[in-house]
Amino acid sequence: MGQLLAIEWMKLKNYRAFWILFCTYLVTIFGANYIIYRIQLHIYSERRMKGIAAMVLGDPPYSFPAVWQSVAHVSSWLLFIPGLIIILTTSNEYSFKTHRQNIIDGWTRKQFITSKILLAAALAIISTLVVAITAAIFGFMSGDASFSFEGFSYIWNCLLQAMSYIMVALLMAILFKRGVLAIGVFFAYSMVLEQIIVLLLNRYANYAGRYLPLETTDIMVPFPYIQNLANKLLSTTPNYTLIFIASLVYLAIYLFITVKKFQTDDM
Repeated sequence: MGQLLAIEWMKLKNYRAFWILFCTYLVTIFGANYIIYRIQLHIYSERRMKGIAAMVLGDPPYSFPAVWQSVAHVSSWLLFIPGLIIILTTSNEYSFKTHRQNIIDGWTRKQFITSKILLAAALAIISTLVVAITAAIFGFMSGDASFSFEGFSYIWNCLLQAMSYIMVALLMAILFKRGVLAIGVFFAYSMVLEQIIVLLLNRYANYAGRYLPLETTDIMVPFPYIQNLANKLLSTTPNYTLIFIASLVYLAIYLFITVKKFQTDDM
């Protein structure tokens, strides 16, 4: 596995688009959270607003322990960037026929697709580490409470969510091969189509939208304010155990289809 990842690194280290997207992702995680942090800082510092904010929102979302959940949620909106990275790097293999060359040079199909899955896992782990470090930084910056690992489980949920999004992106790249088409389908489904279906199912099918593929991981990383408000307004609460199991099943399905498609496809 280490050798496969090392080969993937050799392909990426001089790829300018990868570094532009990757650095943009890291900067945007911090930047997006900093904007929300400044907003909450203003709200909770205003004497007139402080009592209302505490009553409606609860504790400041960027202080411990809520900061783990807050940063995980805000950062989740940026998961399309590592998804874009995995699509570009995989579709380039088809465009430049390097996937075929790897097979000619002695790789098996299983080794090639395993290297892409390992890259997807590495991106998910790096994303999660960055989210955890960012959350710790903002928690200390807030200074409203002492350091706490309470709520750190949302960081693990963030890892599952990142893996889910990146694997969907890899699946699109393997299915459609062409980068532009794969990116279009990935964005259309993850950002638009599934959201519409979720709204319709939640309204007309007793909240069945919670069990759609990407929604299962999205619902596990809510923003604290949204979660508090939803608990007050909705008569039903999600079955998080069932949702967690569903997200693992979907992830297994992504892996199975991705491997099966590449192993049986024409080179």
